[in-house]
Amino acid sequence: VSADVVSGVAGDIGPGPVLVFPGQGSQWVGMGAQLLDESPVFAARIAECEQALSPHVDWSLTEVLRGDGAELSRVEVVQPVLWAVMVSLAAVWADRGVTPAAVIGHSQGEMAAACVAGALSLEDAARIVAVRGDALRRLQGHGDMASLGTGAEQTTGLIGDRPGVSIAAVNGPASTVISGPPEHVAAVVAEAETQGLRARLIDVGYASHNPQIDQLTDELTERLSDIRPTTTDVAFYSTVSAERLADTTALDTGYWVTNLRQRVRFADTVEALLADGYRLFIEASPHPVLALAMEETIEQADMPATVVPTLRRDHGDTVQLTHAAAQAFVAGAPIDWRRWFPT
Repeated sequence: VSADVVSGVAGDIGPGPVLVFPGQGSQWVGMGAQLLDESPVFAARIAECEQALSPHVDWSLTEVLRGDGAELSRVEVVQPVLWAVMVSLAAVWADRGVTPAAVIGHSQGEMAAACVAGALSLEDAARIVAVRGDALRRLQGHGDMASLGTGAEQTTGLIGDRPGVSIAAVNGPASTVISGPPEHVAAVVAEAETQGLRARLIDVGYASHNPQIDQLTDELTERLSDIRPTTTDVAFYSTVSAERLADTTALDTGYWVTNLRQRVRFADTVEALLADGYRLFIEASPHPVLALAMEETIEQADMPATVVPTLRRDHGDTVQLTHAAAQAFVAGAPIDWRRWFPT
């Protein structure tokens, strides 16, 4: 990766910062626990998220964050918890002076993106992510997903004629995700490994962004029928359509069904943001799972831009947040250091 990708060009962030929200995979046991004690802003937003989730779940968000992590193995728990942590990290960035000019979300991350952008209320976003996770339980055991260190064309060749396997996400020039029946996904991984390619199964146990999701269409449509998105001034770049949504009232029930069913066009959407002049990408997550794919996309586009993480696995305190803020500041983000170090 070029030095420009890592360091960026100080002060040149184009229209403003982009907040990036990944899908499932950035979770780790203990994420958010230290910030509950160290950051009043984070703790307050988590409390609001817990209240918004409470009509739809039978567990406590705070208890899961402070617990032993056992609950994070359940899809109906981990997805809402990740959503809440990402929304709350965005609140911390905002408190320190960094509000997004644009947002982008990957799969379930789009719910956090829409909420932070103001296109969805906290209550509607909580409902979508809770219903989504609950519905996916019906498909557990019938599908798997895997991450491959290959581009879309090479991945298509690896899949071959294996039935039910499809590309679930294109994250970067050499980063894709596949989904489908467990035995066929495992066969693709084995084939990739024999060719010396990076490949690993993702611990989810279902097949998102795959025809298997069609089994959930009626349920999701009914349970999310009264979602009420609104317009917002924050640019929402859709990884379903790989472009900016001109009108975020389009983030209705049908959109969220499509979000789960269709391929995630993350790399294409990052390219669209770069083409529109955005130069600072902050991944608002417990661990930077999309950073490498973004850096590869930026390098391929041959544009100077900076990718900044927020927390990292086993580094979830205000010290890590300060490091992230310093990186963003060097790249031109308007960090309010008086908020970070009050006198």
